[in-house]
Amino acid sequence: QVQLVESGGGSVQAGDSLRLSCASSGRTFTRHNMGWFRQAPGKEREFVAAIKWSGATYYADSVKGRFTISRDNAKNTVDLQMNSLQPEDTAVYYCAADSSLHMTIVVVGAYDYWGQGTQVTVSS
Repeated sequence: QVQLVESGGGSVQAGDSLRLSCASSGRTFTRHNMGWFRQAPGKEREFVAAIKWSGATYYADSVKGRFTISRDNAKNTVDLQMNSLQPEDTAVYYCAADSSLHMTIVVVGAYDYWGQGTQVTVSS
C-alpha cells in the first residue's frame, strides 16, 4: 500500500511561484512513475506533469516552460515547481503514483494511488 501526502499549496498572486511536494510511504518508490494532476471546480481532473522511474518527464502544454517536476528517490518525494502562476492554474493539485509502470502516464487511468490534494489559488 502506498500513501501519498501533498504539501505546499496556498494562495498567491498572478506571476508568483509555488513549490508543491509529495511524500510517498511506498518502499518501492524508485519503481513507480509519479504524476501531478489538478482539478478545478466543475471540471474534470487533468494531467499537469509526470516523471517516470527513469527520470523522463512529461508536461501538459498549458504548463510547459512554467512548471518543473522532479523526484528525489532518496527521500521518496516528488516536487512540482510552479512559476509564473496564472489564475487559470487555480485548482486542487493531486499527486499520484503508477505502480504498474504504464507506457502512457499522462492519463488519470494510469495511476493507482492518489493523495488527498492541496489547494492552489492564484488571484489576478
